[in-house]
Amino acid sequence: MAALAYNLGKREINHYFSVRSAKVLALVAVLLLAACHLASRHYRGNDSCEFLLSSGRFLGEKVWQPHSCMMHKYKISEAKTCLVDKHIAFIGDSRIRQLFYSFVKIINPQFKEEGNKHENIPFEDKVASLKVDFLWHPEVNGSMKQCIKLWTEDVVSKPHVIVAGAATWSIKIHNGSEEALSQYKMNITSIAPLLEKLAKTSDVYWVLQDPVYEDLLSENRKMITNEKIDAYNEAAVSILNSSTRTSKSNVKMFSVSKLIAQETIMESLDGLHLPESSRETSAMILMNVYCNKILKPVDGSCCQPRPPLTLIQKLAACFFTLSIIGYLIFYVIHRNAHRKNKPCPDLESGEEKKNIINTPVSSLEILLQSFCKLGLIMAYFYMCDRANLFMKENKFYTHSSFFIPIIYILVLGVFYNENTKETKVLNREQTDEWKGWMQLVILIYHISGASTFLPVYMHIRVLVAAYLFQTGYGHFSYFWIKGDFGIHRVCQVLFRLNFLVVVLCIVMDRPYQFYYFVPLVTVWFMVIYITLALWPQVTQKKANGNGFWYLGLLLKLAFLLLCICFLAYSQGAFEKIFSLWPLSKCFELEGSVYEWWFRWRLDRYIVAFILIRNTPGYARSIYSSFFAWFGKISLELFICQYHIWLAADTRGILVLIPGNPTLNIAVSTFIFVCVAHEISQITADLAHVVIPKDNPALFRRLACTLAFFAGLLVLSSIQDKSRL
Repeated sequence: MAALAYNLGKREINHYFSVRSAKVLALVAVLLLAACHLASRHYRGNDSCEFLLSSGRFLGEKVWQPHSCMMHKYKISEAKTCLVDKHIAFIGDSRIRQLFYSFVKIINPQFKEEGNKHENIPFEDKVASLKVDFLWHPEVNGSMKQCIKLWTEDVVSKPHVIVAGAATWSIKIHNGSEEALSQYKMNITSIAPLLEKLAKTSDVYWVLQDPVYEDLLSENRKMITNEKIDAYNEAAVSILNSSTRTSKSNVKMFSVSKLIAQETIMESLDGLHLPESSRETSAMILMNVYCNKILKPVDGSCCQPRPPLTLIQKLAACFFTLSIIGYLIFYVIHRNAHRKNKPCPDLESGEEKKNIINTPVSSLEILLQSFCKLGLIMAYFYMCDRANLFMKENKFYTHSSFFIPIIYILVLGVFYNENTKETKVLNREQTDEWKGWMQLVILIYHISGASTFLPVYMHIRVLVAAYLFQTGYGHFSYFWIKGDFGIHRVCQVLFRLNFLVVVLCIVMDRPYQFYYFVPLVTVWFMVIYITLALWPQVTQKKANGNGFWYLGLLLKLAFLLLCICFLAYSQGAFEKIFSLWPLSKCFELEGSVYEWWFRWRLDRYIVAFILIRNTPGYARSIYSSFFAWFGKISLELFICQYHIWLAADTRGILVLIPGNPTLNIAVSTFIFVCVAHEISQITADLAHVVIPKDNPALFRRLACTLAFFAGLLVLSSIQDKSRL
């Protein structure tokens, strides 16, 4: 009974939820989510800088997540590069002084907090021609106004960045009186036009006052209450935001520190000053606000404008647009023709004539339909990871975020199992299953940020190596058993491996080496093919007839191993080979082939090992159809995750549904899997059309392909020169 209920349950699920219906549901979800995000940006604004300065939450104890975008953690060299020849001024009270110290420590971690606290504090990096000053002005009064006024009159001494703020001293000195608040409003009102004038040519930030932990305040600070602080903040916001009548104020409100302080102020030593970790977060936010638009870090999406379209991207957009229009025209014409050819009733007999023969689908229709669907999918890719329509968030690893999804997929994999068609070791269903569960584990590893946990990282490296082995094992088995070394087979495999990546390189403006796994499996496929195709060609049929051929195969493999060892331990020779043009255009990443050498070397001996899932015959007779289904689209899953599941080129997480991480992961994963499956089908359809079995036609297609890539190289060179 249990087995019957189990099988009935699977049939019921498959009956009501097919792949086709899932894709339709995914399309509807994308359209609704895109409309919601467009509406949200229309009403709430599209300025990620404003979100960075005003809102966010803690993902963990010290990990701050801004609303809708990602923060980059700046290194010393990056900070100096961004701030070269710059002058930054912090002006205010002891809290601003703390922020000053934390900001300077990003540039120079050895800088110590010492000296008279109630005096100006200078910092200078002569190598980078960089100056950061703290000016002690604990109250918003005439003294602060005079300092700011001098900057408006002296263009030379005017800082590039000004960070100002004060209030707690006014509350303390005047015992929290209403008269002091009124005077504060008058002083802010007189300073506001000066700040606005500076903000036209410099970046000016007004830091709102953080809350205090009233229970820890000393007796001489008891009058500094959160109620008073809120009143002073409201005054500053209302006056500075209304300082210009013609347009929005250029003075930026740094209010996010309030949210940070609300979570951490209880860790304060005196109830007034924030702990060091909170100050470091605020300083890093300031660095992101100013430097992201200059250095454009991949994982720093806050404050970055949408990258301009390149010439190649514009041409790709035109091609896909024409494909969509062409398919719609073709569909309308075909539908009208179909209506005309509908069977009509025979007036004499009262029966329909059934003389219509279904015409086969033409190659043109397959091409137009495939490129039409691909164009819509690429538009989704671009919206997710280039157009800044959807939100992005930083990864944050916890054990539960990695291991709980692993348990889920394990249960599903056990639930869906079927009998295999053959029971030999490493049969097709078993290898698909193996690829499937490994790919799912790798995906969970990526989205959970588990690379920070060394034991998980080490095991994932084994899985990647095993995945690479399976690719090589499959190709070796084909050539060994079939003995088919024809150009048609090679072109089919290369098309299957590289089609999606080439399209993404064009649409997403990324180098080929960025999708490192595809170059890896492509090169190893060519290595296996060349090794087996060169004379003498050794196949299973020949070896079974004469055992001497096994010796020839061993000699080939030994020579291959020798070449691998040489290239692995001679980095110079390896880099010289792959630095040659046009190979360099494929394998360079950020102007170097080191990343390619590292990836190639990491798994170089994997073609010399085999991992068998099991040895008992019963275990070989069944497989998980759930894992095998994902295994068939594992390549598309691996590539698509870069832009429509993860974000910022895998550095972050795509956020389709903000405020609910669990629901967001569920929805984005559903769409991601549907897209990967559809791309797999598109690739298969195009392969049948683009790679004909007729050799003369195939060589003509290859000539066209070479011409296409030659044109792509020329356009790429033009783009590179224009960027210099």
